[in-house]
Amino acid sequence: MTNELIHLDGIAKEYQEGEKTHSVLSKLNVSIGRGEIIVLLGRSGSGKSTLLNLLSGIDLPSSGTITIDNKNLTALDEHERTMFRRRQIGFVFQFFNLIPTLTVRENLYLPLELNDLLDTENKARVDDLLTAVGLSDRGDSFPDRLSGGEQQRIAIARALIHDPLIVLADEPTGNLDYETGLQIVDLLDKLVRQQKKTMIMATHSREVIGLADRIFKMTGGQLKEITGEAMAWEK
Repeated sequence: MTNELIHLDGIAKEYQEGEKTHSVLSKLNVSIGRGEIIVLLGRSGSGKSTLLNLLSGIDLPSSGTITIDNKNLTALDEHERTMFRRRQIGFVFQFFNLIPTLTVRENLYLPLELNDLLDTENKARVDDLLTAVGLSDRGDSFPDRLSGGEQQRIAIARALIHDPLIVLADEPTGNLDYETGLQIVDLLDKLVRQQKKTMIMATHSREVIGLADRIFKMTGGQLKEITGEAMAWEK
């Protein structure tokens, strides 16, 4: 693939359950280009979150290699994967995962602090992102004072603040009502494309289909690219 950023080669993931081996992912082979927005569809338990954990280096595959930006992620030790994840991955979670004892602004400072990037320029970037997500007046608020939609807007800003290579979104609309979910999808699409980021979003919600450059369905441990009428999937 031209301008390839991510390449999965023969990725499999198995878990041992007592005396039985449970296969979650089976020999995945896929390439993703820089700036692409990928949507992963599938039932709960189909392996979407497992794949995101592998792409972020939280977990390692049972076999196969994951190459990101010409770096073999599967060859790194745990500390190296942690450093890679801290610098190059931005996360958006279903349940927001904001730190309740930090203000909104402090939640956005945290990824910068962890990457030794908390300087005057990036503090100004925090304010710019708060404006971009429509919450410029909530920087001193604590997360529990925000609605679910507002918390997810802050989570999007947090995912982008340290200028990562990749944004991984795991059911980002799953804890929101339909209308709020649509707003979050539109905001993610806008900001990710503005910043020319690569995003992989795992979901079972139809409202995200429209923002995808490519759509994959995960079933039986396999990824299948789908288009047109094939976009329908089992509930």
